[in-house]
Amino acid sequence: MPQVFINRIATAVPRHEVHGAFRAFAAAQADGERGRAAFGRMAARADIARRYSVLEAAEPEGSGTVCGFYRAGAAFPSTRTRMARYEQEAPTLADAAFARLGLEAEAPRVTHLVLATCTGFVAPGLDRRLVERHGLPRHVERSMVGFMGCQAAINALKLAWHIVRSEPRARVLVCCLELCTLHLQDTDALEQLLCFLLFADGCAAAIVSAEPTGLRVEGFRSVVIPEAGEMITWRIGDDGFDMTLSGMVPFTLAHALPDWQAEMLDGASAAEVDLWAVHPGGRTILDAVEHGLALRQGALAESRAVLRDYGNMSSATVMFVLAAMLRNAAPRQRGCALAFGPGLSAEAMRFSTG
Repeated sequence: MPQVFINRIATAVPRHEVHGAFRAFAAAQADGERGRAAFGRMAARADIARRYSVLEAAEPEGSGTVCGFYRAGAAFPSTRTRMARYEQEAPTLADAAFARLGLEAEAPRVTHLVLATCTGFVAPGLDRRLVERHGLPRHVERSMVGFMGCQAAINALKLAWHIVRSEPRARVLVCCLELCTLHLQDTDALEQLLCFLLFADGCAAAIVSAEPTGLRVEGFRSVVIPEAGEMITWRIGDDGFDMTLSGMVPFTLAHALPDWQAEMLDGASAAEVDLWAVHPGGRTILDAVEHGLALRQGALAESRAVLRDYGNMSSATVMFVLAAMLRNAAPRQRGCALAFGPGLSAEAMRFSTG
Protein backbone atom coordinates (compact mmCIF):
# COMPACT_ATOMS: atom_id res chain seq x y z
CA MET A 1 0.00 0.00 0.00
CA PRO A 2 1.50 3.39 -0.97
CA GLN A 3 2.54 6.06 1.48
CA VAL A 4 0.52 9.26 1.27
CA PHE A 5 1.85 12.83 1.42
CA ILE A 6 0.44 16.31 1.70
CA ASN A 7 2.67 17.73 -1.01
CA ARG A 8 1.76 21.41 -0.81
CA ILE A 9 -0.62 23.70 1.08
CA ALA A 10 -1.60 27.22 0.07
CA THR A 11 -3.75 29.66 2.03
CA ALA A 12 -5.69 32.84 1.33
CA VAL A 13 -7.84 35.35 3.20
CA PRO A 14 -10.03 38.19 1.91
CA ARG A 15 -8.59 41.68 1.76
CA HIS A 16 -10.84 43.31 4.40
CA GLU A 17 -9.35 43.37 7.92
CA VAL A 18 -12.32 43.63 10.31
CA HIS A 19 -11.28 42.63 13.81
CA GLY A 20 -11.55 46.08 15.37
CA ALA A 21 -14.88 46.85 13.73
CA PHE A 22 -16.43 43.51 14.70
CA ARG A 23 -15.16 43.84 18.27
CA ALA A 24 -16.59 47.35 18.65
CA PHE A 25 -19.93 46.33 17.17
CA ALA A 26 -20.22 43.29 19.46
CA ALA A 27 -19.34 45.35 22.53
CA ALA A 28 -22.18 47.73 21.70
CA GLN A 29 -24.57 44.75 21.38
CA ALA A 30 -23.77 43.49 24.90
CA ASP A 31 -26.51 43.82 27.50
CA GLY A 32 -25.90 46.73 29.84
CA GLU A 33 -22.77 47.97 31.54
CA ARG A 34 -21.99 44.61 33.15
CA GLY A 35 -22.37 42.82 29.83
CA ARG A 36 -20.08 45.27 28.07
CA ALA A 37 -17.50 44.98 30.83
CA ALA A 38 -17.60 41.16 30.65
CA PHE A 39 -17.24 41.24 26.88
CA GLY A 40 -14.33 43.67 27.19
CA ARG A 41 -12.52 41.27 29.51
CA MET A 42 -13.03 38.37 27.10
CA ALA A 43 -11.86 40.46 24.16
CA ALA A 44 -8.69 41.49 26.00
CA ARG A 45 -7.83 37.83 26.64
CA ALA A 46 -8.65 36.55 23.16
CA ASP A 47 -5.10 36.88 21.77
CA ILE A 48 -6.42 37.90 18.33
CA ALA A 49 -4.92 40.87 16.53
CA ARG A 50 -6.34 40.55 13.01
CA ARG A 51 -9.23 38.87 11.21
CA TYR A 52 -10.40 39.06 7.61
CA SER A 53 -13.81 39.03 5.93
CA VAL A 54 -15.32 39.03 2.44
CA LEU A 55 -17.54 41.84 3.68
CA GLU A 56 -16.50 45.34 2.69
CA ALA A 57 -14.17 47.50 4.74
CA ALA A 58 -15.52 48.30 8.19
CA GLU A 59 -17.68 51.32 8.82
CA PRO A 60 -16.43 53.87 11.38
CA GLU A 61 -16.62 52.48 14.89
CA GLY A 62 -19.73 53.60 16.76
CA SER A 63 -21.81 54.06 13.62
CA GLY A 64 -24.19 51.24 14.55
CA THR A 65 -23.27 49.22 11.49
CA VAL A 66 -20.43 46.90 10.60
CA CYS A 67 -19.37 46.24 7.02
CA GLY A 68 -22.74 47.51 5.81
CA PHE A 69 -24.11 44.02 6.43
CA TYR A 70 -25.12 44.08 10.11
CA ARG A 71 -27.02 47.02 11.59
CA ALA A 72 -27.92 47.60 15.22
CA GLY A 73 -31.67 47.87 15.73
CA ALA A 74 -32.47 46.39 12.31
CA ALA A 75 -33.10 42.83 11.25
CA PHE A 76 -29.90 41.01 10.38
CA PRO A 77 -29.72 39.50 6.87
CA SER A 78 -31.84 36.44 6.11
CA THR A 79 -30.34 33.05 5.39
CA ARG A 80 -31.19 33.55 1.73
CA THR A 81 -29.25 36.83 1.63
CA ARG A 82 -26.26 35.26 3.35
CA MET A 83 -26.24 32.28 0.98
CA ALA A 84 -26.35 34.61 -2.02
CA ARG A 85 -23.30 36.39 -0.64
CA TYR A 86 -21.53 33.04 -0.12
CA GLU A 87 -22.26 32.06 -3.73
CA GLN A 88 -20.85 35.39 -4.90
CA GLU A 89 -17.70 35.51 -2.77
CA ALA A 90 -16.55 31.92 -2.24
CA PRO A 91 -15.19 31.22 -5.75
CA THR A 92 -13.00 34.34 -5.70
CA LEU A 93 -11.43 33.39 -2.37
CA ALA A 94 -10.77 29.86 -3.67
CA ASP A 95 -9.16 31.39 -6.77
CA ALA A 96 -6.60 33.16 -4.56
CA ALA A 97 -5.65 29.98 -2.70
CA PHE A 98 -5.46 27.94 -5.92
CA ALA A 99 -3.20 30.54 -7.54
CA ARG A 100 -0.76 30.25 -4.64
CA LEU A 101 -0.94 26.48 -4.88
CA GLY A 102 0.19 26.63 -8.52
CA LEU A 103 -2.97 24.86 -9.65
CA GLU A 104 -2.82 26.18 -13.21
CA ALA A 105 0.04 23.78 -14.01
CA GLU A 106 -1.32 21.05 -11.74
CA ALA A 107 -4.96 21.06 -12.87
CA PRO A 108 -4.78 18.48 -15.71
CA ARG A 109 -3.29 15.91 -13.31
CA VAL A 110 -5.94 16.27 -10.58
CA THR A 111 -8.07 13.13 -10.30
CA HIS A 112 -10.19 13.98 -7.25
CA LEU A 113 -11.56 17.13 -5.63
CA VAL A 114 -12.54 17.10 -1.94
CA LEU A 115 -14.31 20.24 -0.71
CA ALA A 116 -14.92 20.99 2.98
CA THR A 117 -17.27 23.81 3.95
CA CYS A 118 -19.97 24.42 6.54
CA THR A 119 -20.79 28.09 5.98
CA GLY A 120 -22.52 28.02 2.61
CA PHE A 121 -24.57 25.71 0.41
CA VAL A 122 -25.70 26.08 -3.18
CA ALA A 123 -26.38 23.67 -6.04
CA PRO A 124 -24.73 23.38 -8.49
CA GLY A 125 -22.13 23.61 -5.78
CA LEU A 126 -18.83 25.36 -5.28
CA ASP A 127 -17.09 22.13 -6.33
CA ARG A 128 -18.63 22.35 -9.82
CA ARG A 129 -17.67 26.01 -10.13
CA LEU A 130 -14.09 25.25 -9.18
CA VAL A 131 -13.90 22.56 -11.87
CA GLU A 132 -15.05 25.04 -14.51
CA ARG A 133 -13.02 28.04 -13.31
CA HIS A 134 -9.72 26.18 -13.00
CA GLY A 135 -9.73 23.75 -15.89
CA LEU A 136 -9.96 20.58 -13.82
CA PRO A 137 -10.72 17.46 -15.88
CA ARG A 138 -14.41 16.97 -16.54
CA HIS A 139 -14.12 13.44 -15.18
CA VAL A 140 -12.62 14.59 -11.84
CA GLU A 141 -14.28 12.79 -8.94
CA ARG A 142 -15.90 15.24 -6.53
CA SER A 143 -16.70 14.75 -2.84
CA MET A 144 -17.98 17.20 -0.26
CA VAL A 145 -17.40 17.19 3.50
CA GLY A 146 -20.27 19.37 4.68
CA PHE A 147 -21.41 20.81 7.99
CA MET A 148 -18.72 19.14 10.11
CA GLY A 149 -17.47 22.45 11.47
CA CYS A 150 -13.90 23.13 12.52
CA GLN A 151 -12.79 19.49 12.33
CA ALA A 152 -13.77 19.08 8.66
CA ALA A 153 -10.23 19.63 7.32
CA ILE A 154 -9.03 16.48 9.07
CA ASN A 155 -11.96 14.56 7.60
CA ALA A 156 -11.19 15.92 4.13
CA LEU A 157 -7.53 14.89 4.45
CA LYS A 158 -8.64 11.48 5.71
CA LEU A 159 -10.81 11.00 2.63
CA ALA A 160 -7.87 12.03 0.41
CA TRP A 161 -5.63 9.56 2.30
CA HIS A 162 -8.05 6.71 1.66
CA ILE A 163 -8.32 7.64 -2.02
CA VAL A 164 -4.55 7.63 -2.59
CA ARG A 165 -4.10 4.39 -0.65
CA SER A 166 -6.67 2.71 -2.89
CA GLU A 167 -5.59 4.48 -6.11
CA PRO A 168 -1.81 5.13 -5.97
CA ARG A 169 -1.86 7.34 -9.07
CA ALA A 170 -4.49 9.66 -7.65
CA ARG A 171 -3.75 13.35 -7.11
CA VAL A 172 -6.33 14.81 -4.76
CA LEU A 173 -7.07 18.51 -4.53
CA VAL A 174 -8.40 19.33 -1.05
CA CYS A 175 -10.10 22.70 -0.52
CA CYS A 176 -11.34 24.01 2.84
CA LEU A 177 -13.27 27.26 2.45
CA GLU A 178 -15.28 29.05 5.10
CA LEU A 179 -17.03 32.44 5.20
CA CYS A 180 -17.83 32.47 8.90
CA THR A 181 -18.49 36.22 9.07
CA LEU A 182 -21.68 35.75 7.06
CA HIS A 183 -23.31 34.09 10.08
CA LEU A 184 -23.06 36.56 12.94
CA GLN A 185 -26.27 36.76 14.97
CA ASP A 186 -28.27 39.63 16.44
CA THR A 187 -27.89 38.88 20.15
CA ASP A 188 -26.79 40.22 23.49
CA ALA A 189 -25.85 36.80 24.88
CA LEU A 190 -22.14 36.69 25.72
CA GLU A 191 -21.56 33.17 24.36
CA GLN A 192 -23.09 34.21 21.01
CA LEU A 193 -21.18 37.49 20.94
CA LEU A 194 -17.99 35.43 21.01
CA CYS A 195 -18.65 34.77 17.34
CA PHE A 196 -18.06 38.48 16.67
CA LEU A 197 -14.80 38.14 18.56
CA LEU A 198 -13.46 34.86 17.12
CA PHE A 199 -14.66 33.99 13.66
CA ALA A 200 -13.22 35.00 10.30
CA ASP A 201 -13.06 33.96 6.65
CA GLY A 202 -10.34 31.95 4.95
CA CYS A 203 -9.45 29.25 2.45
CA ALA A 204 -6.76 26.58 2.31
CA ALA A 205 -5.97 24.23 -0.58
CA ALA A 206 -3.66 21.22 -0.70
CA ILE A 207 -2.42 18.53 -3.05
CA VAL A 208 -2.40 15.01 -1.59
CA SER A 209 -0.71 12.18 -3.48
CA ALA A 210 1.80 9.33 -3.27
CA GLU A 211 4.58 11.64 -4.47
CA PRO A 212 7.14 11.53 -1.62
CA THR A 213 7.39 15.24 -0.86
CA GLY A 214 5.88 17.28 1.96
CA LEU A 215 4.24 15.89 5.08
CA ARG A 216 3.82 12.11 5.23
CA VAL A 217 0.35 11.17 6.50
CA GLU A 218 0.52 8.20 8.86
CA GLY A 219 -3.01 7.68 10.14
CA PHE A 220 -6.16 9.06 11.72
CA ARG A 221 -8.27 8.66 14.85
CA SER A 222 -11.74 9.93 15.73
CA VAL A 223 -13.58 10.20 19.02
CA VAL A 224 -17.06 11.29 20.03
CA ILE A 225 -16.78 12.70 23.54
CA PRO A 226 -19.65 11.27 25.63
CA GLU A 227 -22.30 13.45 27.24
CA ALA A 228 -21.14 16.53 25.35
CA GLY A 229 -23.44 16.43 22.33
CA GLU A 230 -24.86 19.93 22.74
CA MET A 231 -21.67 21.80 23.66
CA ILE A 232 -21.01 22.73 20.03
CA THR A 233 -23.96 22.88 17.65
CA TRP A 234 -24.42 24.38 14.19
CA ARG A 235 -27.97 24.64 12.86
CA ILE A 236 -29.57 26.41 9.90
CA GLY A 237 -31.91 29.16 11.07
CA ASP A 238 -33.98 31.86 9.42
CA ASP A 239 -31.24 34.46 9.94
CA GLY A 240 -28.15 32.51 8.96
CA PHE A 241 -26.60 29.53 10.72
CA ASP A 242 -26.95 29.46 14.51
CA MET A 243 -23.96 28.35 16.59
CA THR A 244 -23.92 27.18 20.18
CA LEU A 245 -20.44 27.27 21.69
CA SER A 246 -20.53 26.32 25.35
CA GLY A 247 -18.03 27.76 27.78
CA MET A 248 -17.60 24.20 29.06
CA VAL A 249 -15.78 23.05 25.89
CA PRO A 250 -12.23 23.80 27.12
CA PHE A 251 -12.86 22.09 30.49
CA THR A 252 -14.35 19.03 28.76
CA LEU A 253 -11.45 18.73 26.31
CA ALA A 254 -8.83 19.09 29.02
CA HIS A 255 -10.37 16.16 30.90
CA ALA A 256 -11.07 13.97 27.84
CA LEU A 257 -7.72 14.24 26.05
CA PRO A 258 -5.56 12.33 28.59
CA ASP A 259 -7.77 9.24 28.24
CA TRP A 260 -7.74 9.47 24.43
CA GLN A 261 -4.08 10.28 23.83
CA ALA A 262 -2.75 6.70 23.57
CA GLU A 263 -5.31 5.81 20.91
CA MET A 264 -4.91 9.16 19.18
CA LEU A 265 -1.13 8.73 18.93
CA ASP A 266 -1.20 5.01 18.09
CA GLY A 267 0.41 4.08 21.38
CA ALA A 268 2.95 6.92 21.56
CA SER A 269 3.01 9.53 24.31
CA ALA A 270 2.51 13.25 23.80
CA ALA A 271 6.14 13.80 24.80
CA GLU A 272 7.26 11.81 21.73
CA VAL A 273 5.46 14.20 19.34
CA ASP A 274 7.55 17.08 18.01
CA LEU A 275 4.88 19.06 16.14
CA TRP A 276 1.36 19.89 17.31
CA ALA A 277 -0.98 21.36 14.70
CA VAL A 278 -4.00 22.09 16.89
CA HIS A 279 -7.01 23.90 15.50
CA PRO A 280 -7.02 27.27 17.28
CA GLY A 281 -10.70 27.48 18.08
CA GLY A 282 -9.82 30.11 20.66
CA ARG A 283 -7.16 30.82 23.27
CA THR A 284 -8.98 28.76 25.91
CA ILE A 285 -9.16 25.77 23.54
CA LEU A 286 -5.39 25.89 23.01
CA ASP A 287 -4.80 26.29 26.74
CA ALA A 288 -7.03 23.25 27.40
CA VAL A 289 -5.12 21.08 24.91
CA GLU A 290 -1.79 22.24 26.30
CA HIS A 291 -2.92 21.40 29.84
CA GLY A 292 -4.76 18.17 29.02
CA LEU A 293 -1.78 16.67 27.17
CA ALA A 294 0.86 18.26 29.41
CA LEU A 295 2.62 19.75 26.37
CA ARG A 296 5.92 21.55 26.66
CA GLN A 297 5.94 25.34 26.67
CA GLY A 298 5.77 26.68 23.12
CA ALA A 299 4.41 23.43 21.62
CA LEU A 300 1.41 25.31 20.21
CA ALA A 301 3.33 28.34 18.94
CA GLU A 302 2.19 27.87 15.31
CA SER A 303 -1.45 27.45 16.36
CA ARG A 304 -1.31 30.55 18.54
CA ALA A 305 0.27 32.54 15.72
CA VAL A 306 -2.52 31.57 13.33
CA LEU A 307 -5.15 32.54 15.93
CA ARG A 308 -3.44 35.90 16.47
CA ASP A 309 -3.11 36.72 12.77
CA TYR A 310 -6.33 35.25 11.33
CA GLY A 311 -8.80 34.24 14.08
CA ASN A 312 -10.91 31.10 13.80
CA MET A 313 -11.72 30.30 10.15
CA SER A 314 -13.47 27.02 11.00
CA SER A 315 -12.25 24.12 8.84
CA ALA A 316 -9.54 26.12 7.04
CA THR A 317 -7.71 27.10 10.24
CA VAL A 318 -5.82 23.89 11.05
CA MET A 319 -4.65 23.85 7.42
CA PHE A 320 -3.04 27.26 8.01
CA VAL A 321 -1.14 25.69 10.92
CA LEU A 322 -0.07 22.70 8.81
CA ALA A 323 1.05 25.08 6.05
CA ALA A 324 3.37 26.83 8.51
CA MET A 325 4.81 23.50 9.59
CA LEU A 326 5.30 22.40 6.00
CA ARG A 327 7.34 25.56 5.42
CA ASN A 328 9.39 25.53 8.61
CA ALA A 329 9.63 22.09 10.22
CA ALA A 330 12.93 20.25 10.48
CA PRO A 331 13.32 16.80 8.88
CA ARG A 332 12.35 13.57 10.64
CA GLN A 333 9.88 15.05 13.11
CA ARG A 334 6.68 13.40 14.32
CA GLY A 335 3.48 15.43 14.30
CA CYS A 336 -0.16 15.34 15.30
CA ALA A 337 -2.96 17.53 13.97
CA LEU A 338 -6.05 17.96 16.14
CA ALA A 339 -9.39 19.62 15.48
CA PHE A 340 -12.71 19.68 17.28
CA GLY A 341 -16.26 20.07 16.09
CA PRO A 342 -19.98 19.62 16.70
CA GLY A 343 -20.77 16.74 18.92
CA LEU A 344 -18.48 17.44 20.89
CA SER A 345 -16.10 15.33 18.78
CA ALA A 346 -12.44 15.34 17.90
CA GLU A 347 -10.35 14.29 14.90
CA ALA A 348 -6.62 13.55 14.90
CA MET A 349 -4.10 13.02 12.10
CA ARG A 350 -0.60 11.65 12.66
CA PHE A 351 2.08 12.88 10.28
CA SER A 352 5.84 13.21 9.93
CA THR A 353 8.28 15.41 8.06
CA GLY A 354 10.64 14.08 5.39
